[in-house]
Amino acid sequence: MVAYVGRFAPSPTGVLHAGSLVAALASWLDARAAGGRWLVRIEDVDTPRCSPQAGETLLRQLADLGLQADEAPLWQSQHTAAYQQALDALVRSGLAYPCACSRADIAAAHAAAGRIPTRHHPLPYPGTCRIGLQGRAPRAWRFACEKYWSKWQLTQCGKARIASFSIANNLLTWIDRRLGMQTQNVPTEVGDFVLQRADGLWAYQLAVVVDDAAQGITHVVRGEDLADNTPRQMLLQAALGLPTPRYLHTPLVRGADGEKLSKQHGAPPLDTSAPLNALQRAAETLDLPPVPTQTRVADALAHWVMAWRALYNPTP
Repeated sequence: MVAYVGRFAPSPTGVLHAGSLVAALASWLDARAAGGRWLVRIEDVDTPRCSPQAGETLLRQLADLGLQADEAPLWQSQHTAAYQQALDALVRSGLAYPCACSRADIAAAHAAAGRIPTRHHPLPYPGTCRIGLQGRAPRAWRFACEKYWSKWQLTQCGKARIASFSIANNLLTWIDRRLGMQTQNVPTEVGDFVLQRADGLWAYQLAVVVDDAAQGITHVVRGEDLADNTPRQMLLQAALGLPTPRYLHTPLVRGADGEKLSKQHGAPPLDTSAPLNALQRAAETLDLPPVPTQTRVADALAHWVMAWRALYNPTP
């Protein structure tokens, strides 16, 4: 049996806030409840927006809260050669192609076809460069999602991974440990998504898949806002011959306006000088029972590990 390995993977564009602590605590509890290992990965692949100082601050905040990782953190910015190897493998198998489209080009293609995007439902890539660059210079690399999707359904190659996900009736179906059954038609809802950006930086979808495999991650616990990314990552895992972790997506902390609390929406930095207070609020979001105000942090965490095990029964 494969041992449990979980992870928390923050982006160092700022420090921890109440929303990111929920994901950190949930992933730590899941690992501890399963008797597994918990890793931290600093997702600083978007180097213009990230800073080493913010990454070090995140690590100190986690330590203040008693959330200790079981090995040294992986920094994505030091792992870029692995992303290039993955892209090269997809290119060799015909599952990645260069794209010359700018955002304006994509918007113009949709407008010409009478398609109008909405705030929460962006339009999929229209496939302009799928048949070639037509003399234009390449800007980015995309995953040939539609091609792989068709191949999957034609050859029934998903049977070996039926425990992780399946594709039938043009829907990819997978089971989230908290949200239950989830479905998505990736070609029509997302399209051929970016693997490497026009500025040369690696896209989140490719980096997270490569890193989860490199770290031996068996269980991913993260915020609910990332649930719709999961089908894309599952397709990439299958295309690269990588294992698919089990997923659990946690509830979000929302601001007064109902929007997800995030650094972009002005979430205040987390005060870790009173760690139990911060942890107590995160535990409440996760529907975990409160502890007395004088409880030691270690005892509170042990209490929540038992409660988490009763809720989700994580196993390797």
